[in-house]
Amino acid sequence: MASSIDCPPRPRRRAPYRAVVLVPVLLAALSGCAAGTGTNPTGGAPTAGAPGAAGTAPGTGNTTQGRAGTGTPASPARIPGLGPRTRAWIPANARQVVVVTGAGKDANRSRVVLYRHTGAGWESGPGWPAHNALKGWTDDHWAGDLRSPVGVFTLTDAGGLLPDPGSRLPYDRSDGFAVGGTGFEGEPLEGSFDYVVAIDYNREPGTSPLDLTRPLGADRGGGIWLHVDHGGPTQGCVSLSETHMKELLRTLDPGRHPVIVMGDAASLRE
Repeated sequence: MASSIDCPPRPRRRAPYRAVVLVPVLLAALSGCAAGTGTNPTGGAPTAGAPGAAGTAPGTGNTTQGRAGTGTPASPARIPGLGPRTRAWIPANARQVVVVTGAGKDANRSRVVLYRHTGAGWESGPGWPAHNALKGWTDDHWAGDLRSPVGVFTLTDAGGLLPDPGSRLPYDRSDGFAVGGTGFEGEPLEGSFDYVVAIDYNREPGTSPLDLTRPLGADRGGGIWLHVDHGGPTQGCVSLSETHMKELLRTLDPGRHPVIVMGDAASLRE
């Protein structure tokens, strides 16, 4: 499982590179949805006292609103569908968790739910349909493998072709987000990057989503984003409707240390 925190090293197995040119060359270098993607981040177990370390309370939790004794269930202590290994990589200070649950290891459809910690437990927002990479998920991602990386990643930066809709994250409005061409099912890609949130896999947090820095090397992919859905599978990103992307941008709060937990349901249960 990949993480933008520290995670245990895994053997690296190179997947065959498959060049898929769907958009201009610049965006092909920038976005996992335009070219390759990426996976396993830095190795190493968490240090004592660090987010996710043993002895600290990893972020957990779930669902229904309500208080104990009012006739409605209290917010659960743990987010449903996440196993102990996955929960351990959620930083202890995370108070917003975007959970992307893939329909299957090789499936390109998924469901997104934003959880927030209320102090008493985790409370879920609505579930939103989404697309992920054409070939599903992997915990050993390489550029061009057409799979989305499984893992836990921080969310620190946003941007898009359109003006800032009210994002709490730093927002880079740039013509560099323009995209054309068609996707895997012949659907137009125009507008896909009108709004994006960078997923901190193999990138430098605190920079524009367009930044090309790849700490793990270009062969590990990069440019893994949350972005506007174009009606088909992606090359590595997670895509949502424009309405839901705008809602996410207005909700994610850097003061609540948001992270994304993403993968197929079986992997997330580990």
